[in-house]
This record gives sequence, C-alpha cells and structure tokens, in this order.
Amino acid sequence: MTSEQQRSELHNSIWKIANDVRGSVDGWDFKQYVLGTLFYRFISENFVNYIEGGDDNIHYANLSDDVITREVIEDAIKTKGYFIYPSQLFENVAADASHNESLNTDLAKIFSDIENSANGYPSEQDIKGLFADFDTTSNRLGNTVVEKNKRLTMVLKGVANLDFGEFEENQIDLFGDAYEFLISKYAANAGKSGGEFFTPQCVSRLIAQLALHKQKTVNKIYDPAAGSGSLLLQAKKQFDNHLIEEGFFGQEINHTTYNLARMNMFLHNINYDKFHIALGDTLLNPQFSEDKLFDAIVSNPPYSVKWIGSDDPTLINDERFAPAGVLAPKSKADFAFILHALNYLSGRGRAVIVAFPGIFYRGGAEQKIRKYLIDNNFIETIIALPPNLFFGTSIAVNILILSKHKPDNTTQFIDASELFKKATNNNILTDEHIKQIIDLFDKREDVIHMAKSVDYDDIVANDYNLAVNSYVEIKDNRELIDINQLNAEIRTTVEKIDNLRSQINTIIEEIEA
Repeated sequence: MTSEQQRSELHNSIWKIANDVRGSVDGWDFKQYVLGTLFYRFISENFVNYIEGGDDNIHYANLSDDVITREVIEDAIKTKGYFIYPSQLFENVAADASHNESLNTDLAKIFSDIENSANGYPSEQDIKGLFADFDTTSNRLGNTVVEKNKRLTMVLKGVANLDFGEFEENQIDLFGDAYEFLISKYAANAGKSGGEFFTPQCVSRLIAQLALHKQKTVNKIYDPAAGSGSLLLQAKKQFDNHLIEEGFFGQEINHTTYNLARMNMFLHNINYDKFHIALGDTLLNPQFSEDKLFDAIVSNPPYSVKWIGSDDPTLINDERFAPAGVLAPKSKADFAFILHALNYLSGRGRAVIVAFPGIFYRGGAEQKIRKYLIDNNFIETIIALPPNLFFGTSIAVNILILSKHKPDNTTQFIDASELFKKATNNNILTDEHIKQIIDLFDKREDVIHMAKSVDYDDIVANDYNLAVNSYVEIKDNRELIDINQLNAEIRTTVEKIDNLRSQINTIIEEIEA
C-alpha cells in the first residue's frame, strides 16, 4: 500500500468515527473528543516508546503502577514533560472501556493527573490545560452517565482500531495527517468558524518555503496568530534539513485553538522545550517581546478584525506602531498584525503573511502605513493567490513578504491567480504550482502577465497603491475573433437561409396548387 493509499484509508476511517459517534452533538464541537482521543493515544504510545527504549523485554503497559519509582517519574517528566502510569495508558483504558461504569470520571482524572504531573517542572505551562476541551462529564455526550460512557467507548474503540503501523517508521506523520484532516473537514463544514484559524496545507507549504527560502539555518520561527499551529509545523515538515535552533514560537487568542496548537506540537514530536505557544491578545498583550528577534515569521492573521486602535491613546507610542505614525483603523486590524510582525523580525529574516487584498489599495491610515513600509524598503514581494483556496471564504487573498535586508529598492509583484487545481470543495495549489511561485520569487525576473519588479519612484507616483494588478498586466483570456472571417461566415449562413426559404416557398406553392 502506497503512502497516499494508506493516508486515504486513515482519513476515511477517522471520518467514519467522527460521524458514528457524534450523534446529536454538533460536529464542530464534537471534534474535540475525536482529536483529544487521538492525542491521548499518541502521547501514551510516545511515552511507552520512551520508557521501553527499544528493549523488547520491557512491557510498560503490563506493569503495576506500584512498581514505578519516584526516580523514574522525575526523569520522565524532565525529559518528556509529563508522566503516565501504566494503568492510565490509552491502550489499557480503551481495552476495558466497555466494562467500565465510571469511564467518564476515570478519564477526567487521568487527564488531570497527566497535566498535574508537570507541576513545578519547566514543562508546566506547556502541559497545563491540554485536555481542558476534552470534557468527559459534559452533557454534550449525553444526559446520563451510561450515555456518556457509551459514546466515549465508541470514540476510544474507534481510535484504538486505527492502524498506524510501526511507531518509529510512520506514526508521527500519520497522526499529524489525521489531525489536520479532521480539522480541515470540520473547518469546511463550520464555514467561518473553521476558517478563522485553519490554513490549508498547500498554502502553508508555500508560506513555509517562502519564509525559509535560501536560509540554511534560522534561530527560531514565530507565528503571532498561531491558530492550530499548522504554519509553524510546515516549517518542520518541509525543511527537516534546516536547523531551527531555538524552536517554534506562537501566540493565539482563542483558548480552544491555543490548546489545539500545543497538542499539534506534541503530535509532530516537537518536545516541550522546543515549542513556546502563548495564550493572549497579540496586539494588546504581546509575548516574547524581550526575546531576540526572529529569523522567520509566518502568519495568517484574521482578516479585517476589529481592535481598540485609536481608542487607546497609548498604542501610538507602542514601539511596534509608532514608527508608522498612525494606527491601523479600528475596524480593520490587518496592518496592526503586519507592523507587529515587522517589529519582531530580525535583520536577516523574512516575514510571510497572508493578507486581505483591500489593505493594498485603500486610502486613509492604511495608505499611510503602506507609505511607511515602502519608504523604508520593507516590502520584498506581494503575491496574488487564486480564489477559493481557504475554507469558509472564496476571497482571492494576497501574500505579503517583509524583509529588512533587501539588496535594492524595488518591490516585486507576482500574479499567481491562475495557478490552481480545482478540487471538490476548494481550489488547491499543487507542488508544481508552489514551485512556479518560488521560482518567480527567487529569480525576480519580469514575466509578462505573472511577475514584475517595480521601482520605488513608480510606486510613489501611483500613490503607494500596492495592488498586484496595478503593476502586472492581466492576461486577456477573451477569444480573438477574425472580423473578416466572421463576416464571411455570416454571408454564407444568410445565403443558406435564403436558399432554404426559397425551397420552402416552392413547396408551399405546389401544395396549394
């Protein structure tokens, strides 16, 4: 079985579990139980592999909790960030689930114990609250304990029956694929609620490749609107040979999504000491500001979200926004996220940000911020993507690339709006499309209808309008018509009609006679 076939079979199995067990529970809410169970299985098996260390004579799941020494517990927490007793392992709980009348409360205690095992250790903040959205006592699972346990058993058994193969060979990748697949399915069904934090994998791959282009190493990578962490993880997936020295950083305002991002780090085998995901409002309570600047920043911030803006007079003095001399409009915080990213960007790095097209041509404060960015030569490239790539919106978004080390004073514009493949629900970028965009970005050559590098003076003369179609001529896809040939065809058609009419008149005269 090929990897694609295996992945397809895995996806189908997971989607069947989700549909079988959710019942009257809304799928967008119930995803937490499926995803949480996947995560529970992953960390259990990952922990067993760590404890056993490849020794076939050790079977951790068969041991009694009583034989586990404090030394073993402390060593595991310092290394893995958490501890799980043998009786608390997924495989043991799932095996006994259908006979356990207190399954829901037992699971709640297990999850609490796993989180609390990190208390007082460096991993505490990375583990705390990971299972907060996996509420096994919620009435969403049923009104009675029996109903709750029945549905939980179905989830546990379904996830237990998934075949992930040999752990060390493929389990991590398959867990990650399963996780992202389920989010994408629910995001598609949930419309805006899902699309708020989910970036399609094809777009994530493009962003990761742009951010790390020609960088052999980066000190660390950061996403100020981290969502489920997919953009950060693409850096790891696509660039295993790149050295990300200090790990993965992000901030997320939504508590549920913040938990998903941390789970996703573990699911992709990123240890607790290599990721730092913070909860909070990036614009009003930014984290990591005292750390050194980032060599790579990737982000898909919310489009045109409202923020306090000028209603808070202190923000104009914030070092992130002050240099531009104006704040992003209160009704559209897009440029606030962009200026935040620029402030966190190192002198050798690159920030790649998904942006709503309107910010590149609207007037007012947004025009003044564009002027600041262009006058200081911070914008490297703007890319127009195809429509209907994202879940919940058909908007053709742009990608903004910021840099503080440009070799010249031109800005590159790329029109990639025709590079897509139609899929069932959304368009996608194939690997070949991504390669085409990266080649255009790398070579910086003018290509008719696709790419153009524009001098600073020309942008100033155009009132700092940065819309891609203001500089890259749109290809005229209308069919060319030869007027002379068309006239000849019309004459021929008229002659045929006249001849036919004459024949019909002759036939009528003969009948009437």
